[in-house]
Amino acid sequence: MKLKPLLIGSIAAGVLGTAGFGLYTLGMQRGMGLAGAPAPASAAPAAPDNESGEDATRRHIATGLKAGDTDPANGKKILYYHDPMVPGNKFDKPAKSPFMNMMMSPVYAGGDGDQNTVTVSPRVQQNLGVRTAVVSEGTLSPQVAAVGSIAFNERDQVIVQARATGYVERLRVRATLDRVAKGQPLAELYVPDWIAAQEEFLSVQRMRGTDLAPLVDGARQRMRQVGMSEGQIELVARSGRTQPRSTLVAPIGGVITELAVREGMTVMSGATLLRINGLSTVWANAEVPESQAALLRPGAKVQARSPAAPGETFDGKVQAILPDVNPTTRTLKARLELANPGGRLVPGMFVSMQFMDMRADKVLLIPTEAVIQTGKRTVVMLAEENGRFRPVDVEIGIESAGQTEVKRGLQAGQRIVVSSQFLIDSEASLKGVEARFNSAPAASTAAAGAAAASAPRHVGEAKVESLSKDAMTLSHGSIPTMKWGPMTMDFKLPTGGAPRNVQTGDRVTFEFFMNKDDLPQLTRVTPIAPEPRAAAPAATGSKQ
Repeated sequence: MKLKPLLIGSIAAGVLGTAGFGLYTLGMQRGMGLAGAPAPASAAPAAPDNESGEDATRRHIATGLKAGDTDPANGKKILYYHDPMVPGNKFDKPAKSPFMNMMMSPVYAGGDGDQNTVTVSPRVQQNLGVRTAVVSEGTLSPQVAAVGSIAFNERDQVIVQARATGYVERLRVRATLDRVAKGQPLAELYVPDWIAAQEEFLSVQRMRGTDLAPLVDGARQRMRQVGMSEGQIELVARSGRTQPRSTLVAPIGGVITELAVREGMTVMSGATLLRINGLSTVWANAEVPESQAALLRPGAKVQARSPAAPGETFDGKVQAILPDVNPTTRTLKARLELANPGGRLVPGMFVSMQFMDMRADKVLLIPTEAVIQTGKRTVVMLAEENGRFRPVDVEIGIESAGQTEVKRGLQAGQRIVVSSQFLIDSEASLKGVEARFNSAPAASTAAAGAAAASAPRHVGEAKVESLSKDAMTLSHGSIPTMKWGPMTMDFKLPTGGAPRNVQTGDRVTFEFFMNKDDLPQLTRVTPIAPEPRAAAPAATGSKQ
């Protein structure tokens, strides 16, 4: 009976021991698994409050960030690094400044330190009347107006010559500038040299026999050599009689511009008898200002009007831009070819012309008033989000009807400033493109004061090297809180200006903070009292 409780107790102890060993083994396995698992990636460190530019640069060096990366601490893109004392130099990697014994500071996109933008609040935009327009794509039709005079179309000109030596028996035209129609008889010539060649031809033609074709062809060839045309040869062959007279006809319609023959004159072979200019088309020599010559190109359409034909327009095209500049009027001469139905336009008439050259290629277009010409470059103000504006250098092309072609610098869909851009550009130029218009001066001052009050203060001792209107140059010792070594640098004066009891060469204690532009701003400057000189030792001994 006593063995039964003992046996039950032994069994219970065995069960408890086995359970404990199992739990111990399971715990060891889980512990080993947790130890072997990779540690979760640590979250990106958040930027501490009031982090200075130098501290941010040290953090970037430690984490391997550089220009173009996004800072995980604030989610902003790093544009570049610069030394606040020498802001004009930009660097793409964080490092110590090559100019001063201090770290450089990062500049973020969209930040106050971004020197490529000017911020204008909506209230100030409304007060200034800032208007914007969208960069669009379209075709450009240069509108150029010019004046000129009509001249003969020298490409529509013919010369009537004598084909053989002869005599002028009859002249049908009497004076220059007489109008003639195409095919109209001009003069009748008697050519003795033709008689012998024609008689030979007629004799061969009357011969009987075979194989006379070579003789006939030879006789025809001799008639051609003395200047007879094919029509005249056929007339001789058909009539069977000699034809010593020749009638010259006008090959085109127009006016006689040169008449070098009279009745009864003897003319030699090849002599010029008449010169005829056509009037179906005429030339207009337009005087185009030198600055607008680039807007014209051969083949462009043009419409002309003349006081001699009120209410009527004459269509034409640019035939050539002549390489001739009038040194007095600084104009180029453009040669236009105008249709002249009815011959209404005659040489010497005055005409006004409107060029209409519709370019087929699509180009980027902006309003001409948006372009700022500085003399050295061409700039437009690009409107970005949140009231920011940025100057952009552009390359422009032709201008017409208030629109200007942009060849480089902008993209379709961007917004640009078309009014008050000169004010914004002037503000950007005066303040190094870092200026911002504040939406409310009082609110801005309060915000700046709050930021200055929350910035950490740093103190040190220094010697005053020089004083200016805006800055004080100090040769200071080490400043542990900023991790600066001894150096000479400029500090912005306190809000109330330089203390009156501080002079160049004084030893001072000073307090400063880093402002929003990452520049040292003095808050207190106190002169250090000079150490008192030791008193001279009193004379020893007494008078006897």
